[in-house]
Amino acid sequence: MKICVIPGDGIGPEIIAQALRVMDILKQDGLKFETEHALLGGCAVDATGVPYPEATQKIARAADAVLFGAIGGPKWDNLPRNQRPERGLLGIRKDLNLFANLRPAMLYPELANASTLKPEVVSGLDIMIVRELTGDIYFGEPRGITVEDGKRVGRNTMIYNEDEIRRIGHVAFQAARKRNKKVCSIDKMNVLETTQLWRDIMIEISAEYPDVELSHMLVDNAAMQLVRNPKQFDVMVTGNIFGDILSDEASMLTGSIGMLPSASLDENNKGLYEPIHGSAPDIAGKNLANPLATILSAAMMLRYTFNKEAEATRIENAVKKVLADGYRTGDIYEEGTKKVSCSEMGDAVVAAM
Repeated sequence: MKICVIPGDGIGPEIIAQALRVMDILKQDGLKFETEHALLGGCAVDATGVPYPEATQKIARAADAVLFGAIGGPKWDNLPRNQRPERGLLGIRKDLNLFANLRPAMLYPELANASTLKPEVVSGLDIMIVRELTGDIYFGEPRGITVEDGKRVGRNTMIYNEDEIRRIGHVAFQAARKRNKKVCSIDKMNVLETTQLWRDIMIEISAEYPDVELSHMLVDNAAMQLVRNPKQFDVMVTGNIFGDILSDEASMLTGSIGMLPSASLDENNKGLYEPIHGSAPDIAGKNLANPLATILSAAMMLRYTFNKEAEATRIENAVKKVLADGYRTGDIYEEGTKKVSCSEMGDAVVAAM
């Protein structure tokens, strides 16, 4: 098991350190793996001038999985677009063909009061958002800013071919088979031809999964329904830009964006695993970050890439225990619980392991 470790920028090194402590407990108990660190994002720009250096490309391509922290920060906001940290993340996704992004949004019972919605609306929430990650408007051509008739014009292209839609659809239906057997496909087919094709393909795919119920929802309605009645959803599948927005909305239903892991997979289940939150430069270096999403990302890595279900469940149960025991970082703290630092939360998970 070869793991490329990319701490990244901001709080990335702090949260990755805690995830590696948890992985080391498994190593002590016989799990065999090796890690190699690499640069990506702002730190890579500082060191090499580019956000996704050749050395990182080699390490990432040779690895079985990538465990990733976070990138970016205001320090790099004024760089040319091709040097910005975010281009590194888009680059590694494209380079490794990580087309399927799985983002669970699950509410732990102990955090029901941390959600901005009423507990009765979110209690028991368990959604899986499957987002297509390497196509759509983020990658479509032509793109850019030009001058036409003396005026600046910005242009991006939303584009999908049927193979791209079909393969993400299969991921969603297969995920639903392991859950509650419901897929809701999100589109904007009433005004966008690209997503009319999306809906047509999803209907075609559904014939191969007669045991899974398929429904459709326009993206604006889906955004409303996530706030109105989120428990109606099991698996939601959608394109890159809609998935980017909806998955962040869903994350806040759970009480904190600091609690949610994600997996980005290729066709052979090689994956990049990361918390869905950002680099939080305002608290970087202060030992305040919540490492649980990164620790849970390591659990997803063990499950999806390495088929180590027992080890993944062991990590997840440890996280459940520390929450049940009242440990909280600042983002999920409430009166009557134990406020701890990033490293102290790591201590607690290690102890629970």
